[in-house]
Amino acid sequence: MKLIKQKYYRITFISFLFSCTVNAQQKELPKVHHAEPLYLDLVRDLGARKGEKEVNVGMEFAKHKNYNEFMYLAEYEFAPVNRLGLEVEADFSFYGNKKSRAKSMSHQLEALRFSSQYSFFVSEKTQTTFAVGYSQIVDFNDFNKMNSKQVIAGTNYNPFFIAAKKWGNNWHTLLFFSPIIEQSFEEKNVEMRWELNSSIYYNLPGTSHYVGLEFNEALDDSEFSMVIHPEVKIKMNNQLAVGLVNGFSINHHSEDFSLFGRVIYEL
Repeated sequence: MKLIKQKYYRITFISFLFSCTVNAQQKELPKVHHAEPLYLDLVRDLGARKGEKEVNVGMEFAKHKNYNEFMYLAEYEFAPVNRLGLEVEADFSFYGNKKSRAKSMSHQLEALRFSSQYSFFVSEKTQTTFAVGYSQIVDFNDFNKMNSKQVIAGTNYNPFFIAAKKWGNNWHTLLFFSPIIEQSFEEKNVEMRWELNSSIYYNLPGTSHYVGLEFNEALDDSEFSMVIHPEVKIKMNNQLAVGLVNGFSINHHSEDFSLFGRVIYEL
């Protein structure tokens, strides 16, 4: 009887220690809140926690010299384990030719994106997070040109690195660096470009709203281009947020300006 009691107390004590260890690990798992880009958004929040889910829908209008472009996106993000985010996104584009006054000159399921992102360094002391990720992008042909042999136009291989830091209570900065390898199935060639996206944000005190600037830079065949995106994120409630973005191209003379809106819903 005494031996049974000893075993019972021992099992109870071990269970108690295990429970305390699990709770401590959950409490000690650090996560820094970073203001993140609205135009080139991340796969999931940096330092994502297991079980987090989010749905995004977005629409962009871009005014060019000779035509207008309408782009739509829908994406689903989730975190199967701590610090790992996964995403599936579909991009659509529609064009209008102003000169011919045609309602549309082209329709396209532009791409499907399958992405992952892992936050490998999270420091609450320095308010810094580093992450790496990868996107596999499948490009499609125009709807009018699709047939059994020409559905997929090519694919892009897109590894990336992210560094984010919070400065004090309200200022946030983020760098997104990525090479993109583009493979065309039709032209049977491979091209490469580099992207560097930097952003700075100010969190309005006492709120979850922020305003900021996003700089989207690209280097392609020694040609440099940059688009500046002023943006604002409005947190409607704990689950719903709305983002508004304007775009100004610095050296692409064919594009005048763009407007982009994003609706973010956390499940």
